[in-house]
Parts: sequence; structure tokens; C-alpha cells
Amino acid sequence: MKLFVGLGNPGKEYEQTRHNVGFMVIDELAKRWNISFQTAKFNGMIASHIISGEKVILCKPLTYMNLSGECVRPLIDYYRIDINDVVVIYDDLDLPVGKIRLRMKGSAGGHNGIKSLIHHLGTQEFKRIRIGIGRPASGEKVIDYVLGRFHEEESGAIMEAILRSADACEKAVTEPFLQVMNEFNV
Repeated sequence: MKLFVGLGNPGKEYEQTRHNVGFMVIDELAKRWNISFQTAKFNGMIASHIISGEKVILCKPLTYMNLSGECVRPLIDYYRIDINDVVVIYDDLDLPVGKIRLRMKGSAGGHNGIKSLIHHLGTQEFKRIRIGIGRPASGEKVIDYVLGRFHEEESGAIMEAILRSADACEKAVTEPFLQVMNEFNV
């Protein structure tokens, strides 16, 4: 069983914001697989699909970014998902807009959603797909930047990153993550 978790914030006011690129990738996968989300007792939106005989769960936590671990931990426990079968998709200020970077493990790097996951999972060793959202302009507050929408000139790059991240997730269902990393970390 595989679990793909996209980080973001619930609600219309956060749709299409930089902080919600994880949700956007999960939505793209649901669209590709023609599956719908249901609200689960884990305080998240959950959808599942079978690919090559493997159950795949998509999750969008409804806890808001800073409490993502409160959704993911019970979900992992309920389905008895091995931490090696979890992939988390989220925004990254340290990558240029549209760049993606796959990693096997790592620190939170200042990302509050990842801090919450590390705290609740008790490990930094879970797979991740980081999607670059760039840095705010000089003088702009980080919180305003990450909760803001992409500029029109960034829309092509971010859409490409969302599609490539979804492609990487699909390959990670049937291929070793290290192999997927080697293909997508270019």
C-alpha cells in the first residue's frame, strides 16, 4: 500500500496559493485516475485507487499546514502503512519556481508542515517531493508570499512542476523511489 500526502491549507481562500502546491499535485493524480475524495475520520480528504494490484491512497490533510501530522499519523496507523511507502509533496521556498526535488529523507528546513509530520511520525525518514515556489521579494513577508497566488508569468513553470510531480508519484507506485529520484532530479 502506498500513501501520497499533499500538504496545503483547506478552504477556498487558499486554493491555488503557493503553500498549496501539494494539494494541486494530489488533485492532478485524482483527476488522472478519475477518483473522488471523501472526508475521512482522520481529518483529511482521502481517495484511493488500485494500480498494478497495489492500493494507493491520496490524502489532503484538513488540519491546516502546521498540524499536518495530526491527520497523517492516524491514517498511517489505521491502514498499517509502512513509513517507506509514504511520499509527502509540498512547497519549498529554497527552490526556484517550478523546480522539483525528490528526497528519501531530510530535515524540516523551516517548513512547518514537515515539522509537524516529523514530530508526529517520530522520524525524518520519509520520502518527499519538494516543489519550488521561489523566495519573496525583498521586504515582502514570507507568510504573505506563501499564502499568495502565483504571478501570471510563473503559471507555466508551476503547472509543469505539478504535472512532473504527479508523473513522479505515478512511477513511485511501481518503481523504486531511488530510481524515480534519478529520473526526476535533473
